[in-house]
Formats: sequence, C-alpha cells, structure tokens
Amino acid sequence: MDFIAVLKHEFSVDMTWEGCSKAVSRVLNKLGRIEFDLDLPINSINSEHSTNTLLETLGKTEKAHSYLGPKK
Repeated sequence: MDFIAVLKHEFSVDMTWEGCSKAVSRVLNKLGRIEFDLDLPINSINSEHSTNTLLETLGKTEKAHSYLGPKK
C-alpha cells in the first residue's frame, strides 16, 4: 500500500457570487483526489498536489487568488 501525503493549504480566492465558487469547484474537481472547503474569505484545500499545481489550477478561473500558507 502506497502512502500519499495529503497536505492542507489555505488560499484566498476572490469570489463575489455563487457562480465564482462553482467555477473554482469545477477546476479543482478536475484534479482528482482533492477535498476543499470554500468558506469566504479563507478557502482550504486538502490535496496531494503541489502548491504550484493548485495555484495554476485556480488561475484557470481567472479570479484573483493567492496562497496563504499551510493550514494548521
């Protein structure tokens, strides 16, 4: 059995209406094996994917976003 580390990250994503959160959900779900909680203003993502991959994926939404750091 392979162990895959799941890291918890916190991001800020500029979401002003429900359509924004749907766009973010859509691109994150395409990564697979990911859990996320879209609670404004801080959004948490639990993923084995690198921070760079998550930032690139969030960039596809064309919403302003930033990495806040690991979730504690």
